[in-house]
Amino acid sequence: MRTSYSALETYKTCPLKYKYQEIDKIRGPKNITAVFGTMVHAALKYMFERNPLYPTLDEVLNFYTEHFHEKSEKIEWAHPDKKEAEEKMYFEEGIKLLTNFYKKNQPWTFNVVELEGRFSLELLDELTGKVHTLAGIIDRLDKDPESDVYEIIDYKTGKRMPSEAELADNLQLGVYHLALTSRWPSVEPERFATSLYFLKHNEKVSVNPTREALARTRALVLKTIREIEGNIEKDEFPPMPGPLCGWCAYQRLCPMWAHEYKEEAAKTANDAEVAQAIQDFFELKKQGDEVKDALESARATILSYMESEKVARVFGDRGYITKNVQERVNYNLEKLEEVLKDAGVWEKILEPEAKKLEELLPSLTKDVAEAVQKQTSKKQVIVLKPTKKKGMDDEEE
Repeated sequence: MRTSYSALETYKTCPLKYKYQEIDKIRGPKNITAVFGTMVHAALKYMFERNPLYPTLDEVLNFYTEHFHEKSEKIEWAHPDKKEAEEKMYFEEGIKLLTNFYKKNQPWTFNVVELEGRFSLELLDELTGKVHTLAGIIDRLDKDPESDVYEIIDYKTGKRMPSEAELADNLQLGVYHLALTSRWPSVEPERFATSLYFLKHNEKVSVNPTREALARTRALVLKTIREIEGNIEKDEFPPMPGPLCGWCAYQRLCPMWAHEYKEEAAKTANDAEVAQAIQDFFELKKQGDEVKDALESARATILSYMESEKVARVFGDRGYITKNVQERVNYNLEKLEEVLKDAGVWEKILEPEAKKLEELLPSLTKDVAEAVQKQTSKKQVIVLKPTKKKGMDDEEE
């Protein structure tokens, strides 16, 4: 399989989007977010190109302005009526980011080795015997002449800036590190630094990857590829709705969103019926929430009284309520998955439910049982059991 970091990240975010994009090769419409990111990256590449002199800030901004307006003409706007305001907002944001970056990072002060360097490396999966190709593009590669360290730099236009601890196992930086250690095997892995530059914050966050991190990245890439190949065989690529759906080019195709985009002309009596059912559902859900809140309030009052009076049962006109303390067991199935797979019982669980795992415990080996025990937690839950008085019928209840 030939893949890339971006493809693997797409699969992790949403397997169905991966299928549309990487397998079905469906080209989605260009949106303003993608064009904005592409143009900012292009301007930063231009900024560090010495031809024969480095461009001034005005030249960088002119480059961005010209190419942004050229590309924006091909954008498919989600809300055409807001096109001018949205385009203006993104354009001005790009001007701001580039200006701030240039002032803090004059290009002549860096020893840039490569810009938008392409890589392609082969990875042998020892478990399957297959050889996969991992390809990609690195925004920038610098070399510090004093420390002799290569720095991999990738630009980010998003708002969130993660901590250094989060970047220690960042897949993108790990893949880039893996690519360069493969390209230059004579260079020690410790002589690379990996950085993400967050343009909105005008800050760079860096980590020095270790050999252990390199091995983890390689293992994760191969594991993800095996998952994808398994899904291809089963033709199973479930949608995973999340906060990024609003920027997805495949919303109209996705079963999670297709109903939202159904054309009025294609609607039938069934659509009108389900529309009413949806409205009824929300109304009933609201009523249920109100009942739930009232029930929780009554429960808290009863428990407080039982505690203060040191009683385990209270009586009323309709019947009595008994307090029971039950122990509930929770298993960390996410951390137990590999252990249970190795033990050959993961598939027996079918769905990773604690009850099914509990039934299998007596048949597990001592080592597996101990691993399960380490990922098991218990908590006590107070249950109030109501018992109605004899003669109380359903209507009275």
